[in-house]
Amino acid sequence: MIVGAGFAGYRTARELSRMSRGKADITLLNPTDYFLYLPLLPQVAAGILEPRRVTVSLSGTLPRVRLVLGEADGIDLDGQTVHYTDPEGGEGTLPYDRLVLAVGSVNKLLPIPGVAEHAHGFRGLPEALYLRDHVTRQVELAAAADDPKSCAARCTFVVVGAGYTGTEVAAHGQLYTDAQVRKHPLREGMRPRWLLLDVAPRVLPELDEHLSRTADRTLRERGVEVRMGTSVKEATPNGVLLTDGEFVETRTLVWCVGVRPDPLVEGTGQPLERGRLIVDPYLQLPGHPEVFACGDAAAVPDLNNPGTYTPMTAQHAWRHGKAVARNVAASLGVGDKRPYRHKDLGFVVDLGGAKAAANPLGIPLSGPAAGAVTRGYHLAAMPGNRVRVAADWLLDSVLPRQAVQLGLVRSWSVPLDTASPELARVPGGPERRQEAGARSGPGAATARDTQSGERASEPPAKNQPGGEPAKKQPGGEPAKQQPGGEPAKNQPGGEPAGPGPADEPHKAPGPVRRTDETPAEGDS
Repeated sequence: MIVGAGFAGYRTARELSRMSRGKADITLLNPTDYFLYLPLLPQVAAGILEPRRVTVSLSGTLPRVRLVLGEADGIDLDGQTVHYTDPEGGEGTLPYDRLVLAVGSVNKLLPIPGVAEHAHGFRGLPEALYLRDHVTRQVELAAAADDPKSCAARCTFVVVGAGYTGTEVAAHGQLYTDAQVRKHPLREGMRPRWLLLDVAPRVLPELDEHLSRTADRTLRERGVEVRMGTSVKEATPNGVLLTDGEFVETRTLVWCVGVRPDPLVEGTGQPLERGRLIVDPYLQLPGHPEVFACGDAAAVPDLNNPGTYTPMTAQHAWRHGKAVARNVAASLGVGDKRPYRHKDLGFVVDLGGAKAAANPLGIPLSGPAAGAVTRGYHLAAMPGNRVRVAADWLLDSVLPRQAVQLGLVRSWSVPLDTASPELARVPGGPERRQEAGARSGPGAATARDTQSGERASEPPAKNQPGGEPAKKQPGGEPAKQQPGGEPAKNQPGGEPAGPGPADEPHKAPGPVRRTDETPAEGDS
């Protein structure tokens, strides 16, 4: 039984399927029917790649693997079963002889007032689609605005977190909005403004200084305002207050400060290291040799640096998957188990256009050469869709980029505080996994849409999961009336929820069944 089909889970399933040759019953439990290639997600938000290009069919690429659609919400280690909820609300239990936990990670929250209500993360395909629509809409509304102040606020985009994800989002976002304003000119003297914030002393602090300098220089040359040692002190519907005291009027706050392990691992009752399951060098759970953990959910000892754990990166997760598959097979009598060791092959950062920063095998590269290496690496690393991705890149280089709103994902569908960033909330959908209390009520997020011109496709006011009648929807009721019963003091930063705007839409489907209170650090 493999829980999760991210980099670690997908690789485990693929290797086990190859090694078992049909002699083992392999079950993969995942909420979606695809593997998401996360490194190319910023290109989806920037309109370069179509969404399906970065998704790889699980059933189409994993022969001899049984796919079960659903989210694990409970694990019985003694009874060797996994409880799950399917996409339509049905529940089930799956037994196992060997269990691989590869549930990945979710957005990391900080106790900053207003962030959970007004920011959006960047961990799943729904969030990327929402961001593309939202940025497109803001530029179009700004081009038609008569008020210079409103125009400037709509064309100001704030990205918090200068790690791998935040840097690429800002780099691609600047190119995307610049291309848009060539078709929809703004008021004279105005242009899109992108800010990249981080409390760290430099961009890409977890990577080497060459990559950091190259990325910083490229961003500044394009006009991105890179502000190190600065973050958000408070977020409001009209903008953000920075830690240096400046208030920036904006309608867009993208939260890329890092990730924390999926809250499912907390329910196992096993020892944790900053929210990650502690495993031995063979990626086995101490006291439960039949259970393996890998990827962002596992604290794997770094044998190259004793006393530390491997970082939460896609590169390590992909290698964890291969190591786990080998050790699971060894536990069944096929081959010998080996401890996990790694060798750093370098990193690549796509900065949009022909620009990138890379250090393959320790060789520092920048400019077009780095761009070619970066795209070549992604094509080689993707387990599918290589021809389609290459075709999209070719078309983007010779044709104007399409900038249209599809309207498929609304603001309330992708709250920042969610245990399921890979799934968008839907009206009348079943309860899934519990968000952290009432901290990020979708009603608060929808208030921003009310101000930014986002209407339509609102969820029904009654019969929502959680049983709350329409009169208890946002729009004047205190936080204690929200589904889940969490009082206002559990809001991030200790701020009371307060009444919502008078014209705030009805609430989206209520929270579901899992909590995620233990903080952890990490950046994918």
